[in-house]
Amino acid sequence: MVISTGILIYSFYKTKEASPPDKVEKHSYRAAYHFTSPDHWKNDPQKPVYYEGNYHYFYLYNGDYPDGNGTEWRHATSKDLVHWKDEGIAIPKYTNQNGDPWTGSVVVDKENTAGFGKDAFVAIATQPSKDGQKQEQFLWYSTDKGNTFTSYSDEPIMKNPGTKDFRDPKIIWDNTNQKWIMTMAEGSKIGFYESDNLRDWRYTSSFSTENIGVLECPDLYQIRADDGTVKWVLGVSANGKAAGKPNTYAYWTGTFNGTEFLPDNNEPQWLDYGFDWYGGVTFEDVKASDKLDKRYALAWMNNWAYADNTPTLKEGFNGMDSIVRQIELKREGENKYYLSSQPSEALKELTSSTNSFDKIEVDGSETLDVKGDAYQIEADLSWSDFKNAGFRLRESDDQKRHVDVGISAENYSYVNRAFTDQPDETNQFVESTAPFDASKKKVHLKILVDKTSIEVFVDDGKAAYSNLIFPHAEDKGITLFSEGGKAIFKNVKVSHFDSIN
Repeated sequence: MVISTGILIYSFYKTKEASPPDKVEKHSYRAAYHFTSPDHWKNDPQKPVYYEGNYHYFYLYNGDYPDGNGTEWRHATSKDLVHWKDEGIAIPKYTNQNGDPWTGSVVVDKENTAGFGKDAFVAIATQPSKDGQKQEQFLWYSTDKGNTFTSYSDEPIMKNPGTKDFRDPKIIWDNTNQKWIMTMAEGSKIGFYESDNLRDWRYTSSFSTENIGVLECPDLYQIRADDGTVKWVLGVSANGKAAGKPNTYAYWTGTFNGTEFLPDNNEPQWLDYGFDWYGGVTFEDVKASDKLDKRYALAWMNNWAYADNTPTLKEGFNGMDSIVRQIELKREGENKYYLSSQPSEALKELTSSTNSFDKIEVDGSETLDVKGDAYQIEADLSWSDFKNAGFRLRESDDQKRHVDVGISAENYSYVNRAFTDQPDETNQFVESTAPFDASKKKVHLKILVDKTSIEVFVDDGKAAYSNLIFPHAEDKGITLFSEGGKAIFKNVKVSHFDSIN
């Protein structure tokens, strides 16, 4: 069916049968298409590894939350990074005097360098050791595809060198130099270590930072830019609030010679400008013909400033990840590079129905005859003179509650959750912004909406946002708005998503 009314062209491609009128759906805050903890609590993701057709994902889990403390590693598998199968606890907590396992990383030891067998899963993680609760590194290994792990030793493989912060080891294989490389979060610096066998590690160098707080969850990898240049990227979870920057994933492009990382620029860039993209990890697209052309990334979708403030607690769980996004390296100017983000292509397979609008001119507001709480909406937005334009999403029928995504004539893009329920009771974290050149007079916006989240990708994804929101169940409206002038919305497409649960 195609309905034309003036300038608004509406197309509806396929629909599902409506529920019987006597059947009332029970509302749940569990995300429709994001990975969520099956129960209790989750936080930091560990970098997924690929083995025999499955991505193996381990994450910090607390089965005693909210009444007891301590994390352990829980295991899930996926073939497409969208649908997940719970595999249970892989590394239990409190099995020795060193307390609970925290963040670290796991690798598949294809060449049996550690001596636990070919293709053994080897995990190294931080524990608050029996030696005065120092942050030290311990090793576990698995010979059953990551389902269960055995502790290598109750003694650390890496003792604390005398620093308060010594945590979150991230391990990669350096193919050029044929050795394992580890990055370690050590306060405001990242330490670099090398090993031949995953058990014995040697310090090689460090990389210091300023004004982005205590670092966590480091990340190091190679990626090829769109101009063919291969760069190394060093990433960390960091708090740039003091410098007016995000509290998400900071990164530098540069070179790595096997022992030392040299940045192209001392100032970090940010992979996400929202409030809820922390503990981020990146990993290879194993199915790509060239594994340096792009990577995948995901993060814990929460913020320590309000981590326990969620209505999902009434349903017995607290913890969600961002969608898996695809990241690529783009050149911008002379020897300047940035990471761009876009949603994983596999998400499109969840599409159940689509609404399309060819062109909508807006001077004020225009509410679409479309509702939803789990979808992707994208559009090409252009203007000549305006002050502010964009979308009001998860809007209430009286239009008083909504989350706003838009572009300001004052040269920034933004996501504002001040007008809907959201987790920050102090209201300090309600509007997130990123630089945007409004003189371009056009932008492409891609927005992912779920039961309790909104993720935004601006143009090619140089700026991305990930924010938690907790709209009322009935708030499902979509309104286009423009203030201070007319804006034109073209190629508006709403793709409604089925649930993965």
